[in-house]
Order: sequence, then C-alpha cells, then structure tokens
Amino acid sequence: MHETAAIILAAGQGSRMKSNLNKILHSLAGLEMINHVVRSVRLAAFDEVLVVIGYQGDKVREVVEGVIFVEQKEQLGTGHAVNQCLDELKNFSGPVLITYGDTPLFRPDTFKKLIQYHQERKAVATILTAKYDDPTGYGRILRSKDNTVLGVVEQKDASESQLMINEINTGTYCFDSQLLFHYLAQITPDNAQAEYYLPDVLPLMLANGHIVEGFILDDPEESMGINDRIQLTEAGLILRDRNCRYWQEQGVTIMDPSSTWIEHGCTIGQDTVIYPQSFIQSGTTIGANCSIGPNCRLSAAHIGDGVKLENAVVENRVVQAGREIVPFSFLTK
Repeated sequence: MHETAAIILAAGQGSRMKSNLNKILHSLAGLEMINHVVRSVRLAAFDEVLVVIGYQGDKVREVVEGVIFVEQKEQLGTGHAVNQCLDELKNFSGPVLITYGDTPLFRPDTFKKLIQYHQERKAVATILTAKYDDPTGYGRILRSKDNTVLGVVEQKDASESQLMINEINTGTYCFDSQLLFHYLAQITPDNAQAEYYLPDVLPLMLANGHIVEGFILDDPEESMGINDRIQLTEAGLILRDRNCRYWQEQGVTIMDPSSTWIEHGCTIGQDTVIYPQSFIQSGTTIGANCSIGPNCRLSAAHIGDGVKLENAVVENRVVQAGREIVPFSFLTK
C-alpha cells in the first residue's frame, strides 16, 4: 500500500466499563484493546499511524509503540478529534482510514479491502457498513434504487421505513484526506452535546457532488465495539476462538478449544497436543510433539520438543526437550 494513513480515535474514557483504567487499556487475549487495533492497522501496511489520545494519555503512550500520538485536550466529539491530526497530515494527500481504539476485532484484511474499494470507486468517503439482524441503536445507511449511498440517518431521526433497514454505519471510514479536512472545517456543533461529529461531513460531501460509498463487511462480528465488561468478555471469547483456530491450522491439536486459552505472542510447534483447561500466556514458546495439559498454565515459559506437562504451572522457566514433568508441579523463578 502506498501513501496511506490511519487515525485511531482513543481519547475517550469509557465510563460504562466502570473502571479506573481507560477502557482501551483493558487486556484481551494478552494484548491491550488498543494494541489489537494498532496491530491490525500495521498488518494492513499503512504508511502512517496516528493515535488520538486524551483520557490517561500517558498510560496509552506507555503501552503503544511505533505510532504518532496526537492529543485531544478537550473531548469535543469525533470530528474535533480527527481535526487534531491536521498538522500531522497537512501535506498528506492519500486515503486516510479512521477507526476506534475500542473495536479490537477488525482483521487486517478488512482494512485492506476497505482502502482498495475506496480507491477503485474513486470515492471521497467510504463508510464501512455491516448488516445486523438487530440494528437497533445504529445509524442506518440510506441507498437509492441503484445502490448509491444517499446518506446516514441516526436511529432517533429515522422514519418507520428507515428503521427497517438493517445496513448500519460501523463508524469506521476511509476518506480522501484533503477533502476530509476541508469539510471538517465547515461542520458545526449543532447538537445537545455541543460536539463536532465526524459523520456530519458526509451530507456536505454529497451536497457538493462527491462520491460517498459504502463497503459491506463480510463478517459483521468484526465491527463489535467494547463499552462494558460484558462486551469485553464476548470479544475475548471471539479472540480465543480465532487464536485456537489459527494454531489448529498450523498443525497443533487442541482437544477442547472452548476451554483452551492461547494469548497473542506465543509460539507452538507442530504435532503438539493441548488438552482441556490449559492457559498459554504471552511470551510462551512450546516446541514440537509436546503434550500440554489438562490443567496447565504457562506464562513466559520456554518448553522444548517432546515435553509432557500435566496439571502444572510453569512461569518464566525453561523446560528442556524430552522432559516429563511430575503432575502438580509449580515451576517458577
């Protein structure tokens, strides 16, 4: 990908999480929520990655590396947040992705496909959309009979017929960067919260004859945002299933994926068998032809080829190849 940028909006607090910690810093499958988003953007090969920070910005800086941080000192809406990136992108003329730090399930291929579709259609804006069985609470995508995007109507403003539409706005977009900032300068905070909303640029673009497109997600589950502990758990289960499936595809036997947790940042060799109730944490490497579990927890452990572990905890230890560890062992430094 050439001349592309991504903006990740991560300035809010997330009060519904009921936590003293910024919600994007909560852990999912061994990574902070924000780092799942950064990871997907990086794997999609964006040239510039900007993260807009605000609440607990210093803590976000501590855990996120290799990005440009932009501070939003006052939380005045999504449009205002994006506009804080103007100085960093004033000489940039390519497409810019805008997504959120609390949407950790987007795959890199989704971002790649969105940018490709945006460029192929020569659009000024492309909305990443999804089709939900229950679209309640989301803005609906309005299309003409020939499928042209006519706009987005929010739930509270939708007519009875518009409420029947199941294609929704996920809140992730691709924009022509120069025109995005041109129209951001024209939006006004005409709402009860007195905030500048990013979607308000869309009617301005349409009114001026620009092409606005909608790209429909293959898997609507990816667009899930995390607002509370219930959704945090749901997202964790989805990532657990993805990780287990990945390792199965690499030649690892997982006897019960529903009770096996494998975090990001692990390595597992072929023909290893993982039995139920096993928890493999970040920084762990497991060799080939091992037998792990049931009831094992490995944390930053280095397990050689052919090792057998059952009912054991291994933390920050090396287990040499061929060893058979006595059940109920606790190995730690």
